[in-house]
Parts: sequence; structure tokens; C-alpha cells
Amino acid sequence: MTTQDVIEKIGLKPLSKFEHREISGVFVSDMLSDVMAGAKSGNLWVTVQTHKSVVPAANLVDVSAVIVTSGKSVPQETVDLATKHNIAILATDLPSFELIGKLYGLGLVSS
Repeated sequence: MTTQDVIEKIGLKPLSKFEHREISGVFVSDMLSDVMAGAKSGNLWVTVQTHKSVVPAANLVDVSAVIVTSGKSVPQETVDLATKHNIAILATDLPSFELIGKLYGLGLVSS
């Protein structure tokens, strides 16, 4: 499954410009240190964090996309930095719990 598939099947809103990638699993956390220690390359990272520090963390781990949940507004500086580094920032109004259920329903699990 690719980022394009998940965007289309769940109705996520792309905020940054990026190249679509394969997805290897899902990682859920709102703590950057947790993501840097536990997420794996190719994961979707589900979070409510929106500050620009999510971009270096996503880049370090090489996640396929960051999905910001609960209708949180993502600052333009975060979107611009993500675009600069080809990091997918996706948004949804769904709470994290509901989004994770939908991702699981698509066959995506933690890796």
C-alpha cells in the first residue's frame, strides 16, 4: 500500500508536497523521542503534534508520512519545511483512535 492509496481510501488531506511512498506499518505517538526510538522507516506516523520539530524527527526515522489527527491546524512553517524535505504531512478531522481503526481495516498494523 502507498501513501496515495491511504489518502484516497481514508480521505486524508495532503498539506505538503511530496513523492508518494510505500507504507510498511503504523506508529502512533505524540512524543518525538518515542518516534525517534521506536518508529521504523516506511511507517505512517499518527500524531496531534504540528510544530516544525516533527519534520526533522520524521526525516530522521524516514517515515512515509506524518498524519495529523483531530482537525489540528498545522502551521505554514511546518508545511513549508516538510515540502523542502519531501516529507508528507497529511491531515484528518478524525481522532487518532478512529483513524487507527481505519488504517487497521486497510490491513496496516504496527511494524
